[in-house]
Amino acid sequence: MIPYLRWAGVLIPGLALYFIPLPGFKPAQAHLLAIFVATIIALAVQPVKMGVSVFTSMTLLALTHTLTPAKILSGFGNVTLWLIFSAFLFARAVTYTGLGMRVGYFFIARFAKTPLTLGYSLAAADVALAPFIPSDTARGGGVIFPISRAVATVFQSEPETTPRRMGTFLMLTSFHSTYTASAMFLTGMAANPLIAEFAMKFGHVELTWMRWFLGASLPGFLTLLLAPWIIFRMFTPEVTDTAPARELARQKLKEAGPLSRQESWLSAIMLCVMAGWITSPWHGLPNSFVAFTGISAMLLVKVLPWEELLAEQKAWDALIWFAPLLMMSDALNEGGTLKLLTGGFFAQLHGLPWGIVLIVLVAVYLYLHYTFASMTAHVTALYTAFFIAALAGGVPPLVAALSLGYFSNLDASLTHYGTGSAPVFFNAGYVKQTDWWRLGFLLSLMHLTLWIGLGVWWWRLIGLW
Repeated sequence: MIPYLRWAGVLIPGLALYFIPLPGFKPAQAHLLAIFVATIIALAVQPVKMGVSVFTSMTLLALTHTLTPAKILSGFGNVTLWLIFSAFLFARAVTYTGLGMRVGYFFIARFAKTPLTLGYSLAAADVALAPFIPSDTARGGGVIFPISRAVATVFQSEPETTPRRMGTFLMLTSFHSTYTASAMFLTGMAANPLIAEFAMKFGHVELTWMRWFLGASLPGFLTLLLAPWIIFRMFTPEVTDTAPARELARQKLKEAGPLSRQESWLSAIMLCVMAGWITSPWHGLPNSFVAFTGISAMLLVKVLPWEELLAEQKAWDALIWFAPLLMMSDALNEGGTLKLLTGGFFAQLHGLPWGIVLIVLVAVYLYLHYTFASMTAHVTALYTAFFIAALAGGVPPLVAALSLGYFSNLDASLTHYGTGSAPVFFNAGYVKQTDWWRLGFLLSLMHLTLWIGLGVWWWRLIGLW
């Protein structure tokens, strides 16, 4: 998109909302809404870096006296924000030590007996890393993609000449496993803890690490079982002997040697941190401080040098632009703006059975992702409004929170630009855009069936609601 068109898309609605009186809105409410809407659009179309957009919005809130300076900076004291920050540091440690690559090649060496089980091996590696790497770009694009590309090369599958030998199947399987793994863990995607924050704030629903995982366990397992099989049936690899892939994995593991001191310490620390997250309802320590304990341990035993922590740009970037978004969300709620927006919004759904309300809202929420290039931008723009609408329609709070939370990850299935890892896999050149979109839409129907049709029943069965 031409840069000035991006800016027009941000400024026109923002200025219109700021200066044109809105029925029922006080000036302060309208001004906050205008800056928030402009910020969200900027996150989607990105005329500048996301951090620049949000930092500018903070400044505008102060210059226009829309909020007090103390309120504008209050987001940096949010506990959820620091969990997101910490998760990025774990991702840095996994890639810095080489543990991520070791996990991926381990699964291939052990389980890749056929092309289909090769796909399952890559999916299993992604799931094993997902609790500790909250960025699908870092996990899928930085760990799983290089492995998939190396394996495709071993089979002499190149994008220009022989994509269907193995590469097409591997790229699609790896990508669709990545966002599914993100959906399965509270720490699997950067915005998932933000969703938990919204669920508690607007619906008094506590989404603990274990509750999130239990809800995702059955639909997630079935998705990881069925999606590679569907991809295998649609894009069957021409090669059937996967021995070269296993040999490559064994060679890479041999080159890596035995677990290094840093890898051993990191594995032990991550297991302890996961145990701390799972048991948080019993010990009462916030997940952020469980993560802080793990990071402190990593620094003390020198798994991750302090300089590497300072060099983790994604963590600091997220810290800067997440905090103001959390703050603006709080301000919109406290000032009554959200209630005004959602009071008449979705009014046509009132009176319908809550199951119908849930299906309609989740489907609309899912397919609106065709207009987004970021899962986080989608969450910050739409999650709260759809969650409040679901509650108003009689949907049980936990069902609404989990459904919209899981589809905040699963919506990445639709396009080749819907999340950070999608362009990485797509730009490898193994998959045509028409095939990518066709498969994405087909799998979105599967997601609706498994995560709503089966998921609601599963959550009831295990006593979540």
